Amino acid sequence: MTSPALVWFRQDLRLADNPALAALDGRPALLVYVLDDEAAGAWAHGGAQRWWLHHSLASLTADLAARGASLHLARGPATRIIPQLATAIGASEVIAGRLYEPWARSRDAAIAEALQAEGRKLSLHTSSLLHEPHRIRTGTGKPYSVYTPFSRALFALGEPPPPLPTPARIETLAHPGLPLEALELLPKRDWAREFPQHWQPGEAGAAARIKAFSLLNRYDATRNLPGIPGTSGLSPHLRFGEISPRQLWHAARAAGVTGDATFLKEILWREFAYHLLWHRPELPEAPLQQSFANFPWQPDAKLLRAWQRGQTGYPIVDAGMRQLWRSGWMHNRVRMITASFLVKHLLQPWQAGEAWFWDTLLDGDLASNAASWQWVAGCGADAAPYFRVFAPVLQGEKFDADGAYVRRWVPEIAGLPDKFLHKPWEAPEIILRGANIRLGVDYPRPVMDHGQGRARALAAYAEMRGAAP
Repeated sequence: MTSPALVWFRQDLRLADNPALAALDGRPALLVYVLDDEAAGAWAHGGAQRWWLHHSLASLTADLAARGASLHLARGPATRIIPQLATAIGASEVIAGRLYEPWARSRDAAIAEALQAEGRKLSLHTSSLLHEPHRIRTGTGKPYSVYTPFSRALFALGEPPPPLPTPARIETLAHPGLPLEALELLPKRDWAREFPQHWQPGEAGAAARIKAFSLLNRYDATRNLPGIPGTSGLSPHLRFGEISPRQLWHAARAAGVTGDATFLKEILWREFAYHLLWHRPELPEAPLQQSFANFPWQPDAKLLRAWQRGQTGYPIVDAGMRQLWRSGWMHNRVRMITASFLVKHLLQPWQAGEAWFWDTLLDGDLASNAASWQWVAGCGADAAPYFRVFAPVLQGEKFDADGAYVRRWVPEIAGLPDKFLHKPWEAPEIILRGANIRLGVDYPRPVMDHGQGRARALAAYAEMRGAAP
């Protein structure tokens, strides 16, 4: 008689293109999800991610039930729960998609050791990336530290294999678990009430997003315009593995995307972030460029709070921060603008912005979030130069020229003409009165003058370079 297996769902909450399910090869299995906040520590799911996870698990449970299968939910240390469940069902093998976060790697090593002591094994499969980070090396055998040659190397590997089909049959074992509500993922305060207007978590939601996104071949032209639906909106689905990067890659090819198109390069930027995290596990906490350990940040709770609440007085910045709070997502171009404003104009540590994004982004992904913040701050492996300081007014006028984005998310200044929408402090008093705006009352004046903020940032950079060992 074939011994059963245990399939451990993690960052792969889907049935299609799931190597762990394919590896069952007809064996009966206990399908498990474990909420293990203790192991993740500071990087346990943020508030917005917990909302998504609740609904994603509900979707996965329903998809399995439609096939006569079930999902076992548990909460607590996976180092204890997984071996116990494997023993309880007599599983010879625990199968899962590989994770790359430092805490997850340590946990997997401990679980593998515990299973091995009982004559069982942990089998990990590539499920959430195209390629394993430890297998991608430069010609000299070293990890990549610059994105462009990394992406060229991955394109040179050729097309990824086609996605695996959804298993026609999954025979699952019955074993009592927790109800979804016992995981306590939903917020006690209903700050996420608008999320359902924007999102449908789950594998079906990911498929609907792909079908609805019709701009793949124009992505390079549309992706920087926050006022239009010019991006796919698939990042939260990718974060939770409701769609695999392999599925996304082949969907783009099927839609006519050719060569090394920008859309595919964005998939590879995510791969690069995981490459950095694998080889530089300090990525989420410490600057990769050691000289930045001496950077003279000026932590200020009041300035940080103004940024978090979208009350900086710069409309494009405030629109982004309010979009984030209300929808759990922010347009990528605006992420760069808001991040640059925080670390350069306001001289707040990039880790403070990273932590806020982690808690409020539905697509909060440890590797991508950390790598992107280090890129903006100028301290990453492949970073934008620190002296590149985005001018928020110019960014707004360039990428939101008709003001559609700002008017949606900062409605109190919607009545301003385009000429002053991105710089309301320059509007004559008669224009402000006509738009029913009292600066400093209805909408704040800038918390920091752009010229002064840029000068402070450059002075801080010069001070850091002088103090570097």
